[in-house]
Amino acid sequence: MDFSFFDFLTLFGSLGLFLYGMKVMSDALMELTGDRMRQILAKATSNRLFAVLTGFTITALIQSSSATSLMVVSFANASLLSLTESIGVIMGANIGTTVTAWLIALLGFKIKMSAIAIPLVGLGFLLNFSKRKYLRHWGLFIIGFSILFVGLQYLKDSVPDIHSNPEVLAFLSSYTAQGYLSIILFMFVGTLLTVAIQSSSATMAITIIMCFEGWIPFEIAAAMVLGENIGTTITANLAAVVANYRAKRAARAHFI
Repeated sequence: MDFSFFDFLTLFGSLGLFLYGMKVMSDALMELTGDRMRQILAKATSNRLFAVLTGFTITALIQSSSATSLMVVSFANASLLSLTESIGVIMGANIGTTVTAWLIALLGFKIKMSAIAIPLVGLGFLLNFSKRKYLRHWGLFIIGFSILFVGLQYLKDSVPDIHSNPEVLAFLSSYTAQGYLSIILFMFVGTLLTVAIQSSSATMAITIIMCFEGWIPFEIAAAMVLGENIGTTITANLAAVVANYRAKRAARAHFI
């Protein structure tokens, strides 16, 4: 296999670029809507459907189910959300976190987003000179969105080609052809990756690329996604360790 240390660093650098773009985009949206989102979350007590929709909307906007679940845990700790309401918001957050994956699947492989990323960075850069604060935040959001897809493009290009590296395919095949044992193994891999990277969206991107390139079959990719969903609950459960029993129940419901 012709995969040098430089290629290895390029792969991790691409992942870092993807994560940085997501962070810039998320931080910009939090600045734009942070206080408003907290107010909406505090009022998500009218019914279960509204709680689910609230969790979905917040997570789809800020692109961090961990941030949403941490808000839920803190609100439950302050007795502002009941267990039923917390579960509704968490379920919505778990749906909302798939928005990035859908964007990657629909745009990342069909449209060369890196071709329009630089003009978008230019637009975002110009908005940063605006006197209006909200326009500056929108500029940062556009820059983060562009960097995210540039990182995704580099990530795709950094993954070794399956045809020129048949030995890697043979290596992976030895682990993906073990039936239920393979499912459990790759579910565990997905969990560990998410805990290590602290971003289920990033590990989801890696899984989608591996499946797209033919490194792993759909069944294994689905097992990894399940593991990633488990891994993303760790943050909320760690935060709930020092909280009261209401927050602990909300965090455990997120894990379940």
